[in-house]
Amino acid sequence: MTHDLIVNFTPTGMIPTKEMTPHVPVSVSEIVEDVHQASEIGITMAHLHARDAQTGAPTYKNEVYAKIVEGIRKYAPELVICLSLSGRDFSELDKRSEPLMLEGHLKPDMGSLTLSSLNFNKTASVNAPEMVKNLAVIMKEKGIVPELEAFDIGMINYAKYLERKQIIQAPYYFNLLFGNIACSQANLLHSGVMINDLPKGSLWSLAGIGNEQLKMNSLSIAVGGGVRVGIEDNIWYDAARTKLATNADLLKRVHLIANANGRSVMPPKDFRVKMNLEPGFGKYGRNFK
Repeated sequence: MTHDLIVNFTPTGMIPTKEMTPHVPVSVSEIVEDVHQASEIGITMAHLHARDAQTGAPTYKNEVYAKIVEGIRKYAPELVICLSLSGRDFSELDKRSEPLMLEGHLKPDMGSLTLSSLNFNKTASVNAPEMVKNLAVIMKEKGIVPELEAFDIGMINYAKYLERKQIIQAPYYFNLLFGNIACSQANLLHSGVMINDLPKGSLWSLAGIGNEQLKMNSLSIAVGGGVRVGIEDNIWYDAARTKLATNADLLKRVHLIANANGRSVMPPKDFRVKMNLEPGFGKYGRNFK
């Protein structure tokens, strides 16, 4: 059994609501508890979105993220934490970069960086070139590692452009996302081309939108990659959509598939070493030593 499977846990996202599924964690306490349960099942890292306490809508506010991070690190001080810097709802740099201003024991290890604009079914995520570069520069200054999100091969090419400009530096971690209507689809050719085009020094996970989550998670486990899994990308347990999933359901299934393939979850401490991250336990972000 090799302990090399990166499990990137995505419990909440920006889209799922309690009306869609009662299982999506929205409040600070719900998110903290789901990450707590996930860490006991076995994950490498958590990709977190915050929600407004009154409306349940996505928020960029530091005070909400701070409560989530603090709650998680009370029981999982080594877990790698990535905070979302999404452009789906917020377009101003000061809002999108606000989670990067957290410091000390609240400092995130990573921040999400979508590498270009894209369309979802009903909305757009606008990531202008200057916005992407500015977020990357702030992360570099703060010692926070970009979680590079690519929905098609052009986004990987843009990461190489940022590398040439010395705005980002290896080692890299990529989330490769498949099945969105306007981007790469969940098939072997699209995934193989994107994996093959990653820059040197890249770790990667495959994600699938909706029904494609299980397919892409299974493929990635079989070929040696990591997985991004959680209610953020998929609220259903089965393709027929007869059972709403809990985050625990989705994680336990990943563990079953991993076990069948002779793989197990990469511990956070191993991922920290591979990504030149501080060791946790009060020290977070990139280790420049």
